[in-house]
Amino acid sequence: MHENKTLMITGGTGSFGETMLNHFLKVGIREIRIFSRDEKKQEDLRLKYHDRRLNFIIGDVRDPKSIGNALPGVDYLFHAAALKQVPTCEFYPTQAVMTNILGAENVLEAAIANKVSRTVVLSTDKAVYPINTMGMTKALMEKLAISKARDQRAKEGSSRVVITRYGNVMCSRGSVIPLFIEQIQHHKDLTVTVPDMTRFMMSLQESVDLVLKAFQEGESGDILVQKAPATTMGELASALIEIFGSRSKVRVIGSRHGEKMHETLCGREEMAKAVDLGDYYKIPPDLRDMNYSKFLDETTKAQEGVDEYNSSNTKRLTQEELIKILLRQPYVQERLKA
Repeated sequence: MHENKTLMITGGTGSFGETMLNHFLKVGIREIRIFSRDEKKQEDLRLKYHDRRLNFIIGDVRDPKSIGNALPGVDYLFHAAALKQVPTCEFYPTQAVMTNILGAENVLEAAIANKVSRTVVLSTDKAVYPINTMGMTKALMEKLAISKARDQRAKEGSSRVVITRYGNVMCSRGSVIPLFIEQIQHHKDLTVTVPDMTRFMMSLQESVDLVLKAFQEGESGDILVQKAPATTMGELASALIEIFGSRSKVRVIGSRHGEKMHETLCGREEMAKAVDLGDYYKIPPDLRDMNYSKFLDETTKAQEGVDEYNSSNTKRLTQEELIKILLRQPYVQERLKA
């Protein structure tokens, strides 16, 4: 299916990008282009894989020319490049706007111009009812993607643009689990923001599965959400202390800039029209134009009693379930060996 296809991943040197390239190298794709501005991480991947199908391209999504030059001949595009750290975006909101919004616009425009058949953009639960810069910029990125799906150029050029939205990816670079493990292994206190704060828990492989689901089945403008269990930050810290047999204590430091107590994967308004696909929700786009009088006979009534889907009302992991999930994560296994 993929033998003569070319895939490009923006921000491809991150945790998601490497997991995704591992998947596609196994299915016999012709070429994978890793587009990022981090030459050191590109060199590390080049030396690690030594695979001629990998093509490393230095560029920045903020620069329309560099992304435009990288896309000719690309069949599939996964847009993962972003500023993702909530506090960083709070302190440097202009930088977040330039990467997460303007950069996404450059990527989507170039994808349509180059007739990329399938583009999947990666979003976050923080884009739903956003209160921080990271969430706000990702919410606007979603709106840009939907606008491209509505755009006649996208329809005529058969470029399919699909959005994925997910919560915390366990053990990804810069996330809390590697931080807690590092603190444990240096015999330090675990710095927990708020013990009762809840977060969705998703493995790196599940994040890849979500993107593949969107890639294979999503229609242009769809938002695909994978259902996920949740845990509290206090329970997560306790589980890691038990796994590593540590004597570290938990030190509560309070919430950081822009943090919520609970994250939301589907808002109430979205749940009213979401399609339940078993392990996933699909939120179809509103592709009407602004001639609303044409749609008077197609009015939709909001469902009564519909609630948002958030990390407080999803399945809550027990301590035993959480420990089992953590022990399955390759990063945790590696650190236990170390």
